[in-house]
Amino acid sequence: MHNLQNTTAAEEDFDSFRKMTLLSMEEICRDIFRENQHRIKIKKEAVAVRNLVNIFHTTLQISNEKGFQTMSLRDLSRSSGLSMGALYSYFCSKDELLEMIQNQGRRIILKILSRRINPAAPPSEQLRTAIRTHLYLTEVLQPWFYFSYMEAKNLKKEQRKKAIESDLVTEELIMGILKQGAEKGQFVVTNPMLTASVIKAVLQDWYLKRWKYSRRQISVQVYADFIIHFIESFVRKPSASCCS
Repeated sequence: MHNLQNTTAAEEDFDSFRKMTLLSMEEICRDIFRENQHRIKIKKEAVAVRNLVNIFHTTLQISNEKGFQTMSLRDLSRSSGLSMGALYSYFCSKDELLEMIQNQGRRIILKILSRRINPAAPPSEQLRTAIRTHLYLTEVLQPWFYFSYMEAKNLKKEQRKKAIESDLVTEELIMGILKQGAEKGQFVVTNPMLTASVIKAVLQDWYLKRWKYSRRQISVQVYADFIIHFIESFVRKPSASCCS
């Protein structure tokens, strides 16, 4: 395993990342509230944000246990502790709730990735940061990632299109880093598109088959370290330093 010379987002431990992400989730819900004030009936921001976080987390929990289509709004009311009237203060239907959850997840992914990946950093550091950030996000937001993958088939055409575009954004981001590394002579990548696609598949394996790694007592931090080493061994130019 490589030893990185500088402590950056590329090697951040999971606990530190989790604390930061929890704050980001509140920020995302605050943004959602401000952008949807025309349809959200609760006007006190602090109350609305707290309830939105509760609604989203509870929906994901129930959905991953029994499926979103099977979940009723009464199930959500009972588990969240919010009345039916309170729920309708935030959305008018399950379809609207589904759209809000999907948008929330996309916002979190893109916002945190853009914050943490420094475009001025060497491609090798950008790649490590992208891989570690994505894996840590899928652990912190595992219910959402699993929900998003499993419920994609139930989305309406426009929402399904957005979900596909969101999935491709991460792939394209990784592909861009690979191309940049190849141009600078740090990476040897003959097909950046396929390489990025394979990397994304390896990242998805963590949250789609989390039970497998849990049974083997493999933490997300250990998995991230291994995947980074594995991918760097494949794409890094032999004569180039991994930290150049």
